[in-house]
Amino acid sequence: MKKISFVVFIYILAIINVRGQNDPKAINILDKFSTTATAAPSVSMSFLLVNTDQIENSIDSITGSVILSKNSYKLVLPDNIIWFDGETSWSYLPAEQEVTITRPDKKDNSFQSRPSSVFTMYKNGYKCRLVEEKSDSYLIDLYPVDLKNELIRVRLSILKPSMNLSSLEYKRRDGVTINLIVKEYNLKKVPESGTFTFQPEKYKDAEVIDMR
Repeated sequence: MKKISFVVFIYILAIINVRGQNDPKAINILDKFSTTATAAPSVSMSFLLVNTDQIENSIDSITGSVILSKNSYKLVLPDNIIWFDGETSWSYLPAEQEVTITRPDKKDNSFQSRPSSVFTMYKNGYKCRLVEEKSDSYLIDLYPVDLKNELIRVRLSILKPSMNLSSLEYKRRDGVTINLIVKEYNLKKVPESGTFTFQPEKYKDAEVIDMR
């Protein structure tokens, strides 16, 4: 009888723990944020990307822009342009006039590898918590369920009432924190044909390295 009671007790604790993994209010906000972004023809952002390395005691920053539509995107950074059509990635280095073609790992959810994951990553493998609610924004933390994940935390700041992304922070176990601060956010742009693929005719001098 005691053994049965102990098993039942452990089972109840497990249920309470699973249910306590996610803050219902945080999930509700993230659902609205996700729906607003994924229902748009595209999401266009210009941003400041700040990389802080606590081990090296260094801070670097760059500006960039991205346009996303479903799983496709075009990411423009000062020394790199990346096109991704959902299957194939073209990474162009202007200084080297070189483009590398690959098939990226679909499990890589980092912003630079799959920017659109920011709108859906909370749905699988993360615990969510509403950290702070202000008159004009929400601050939400995501914690990986897998303790071996390279990320310690992902923090999103979402504006009211638009549900636009204001900032995104990745805090990693190696002491690196990547903070994306959104400067402009647009949900109305309709992507032109060819936006998410490399156009060889525009980069005729580029050396092509096909690694597919």
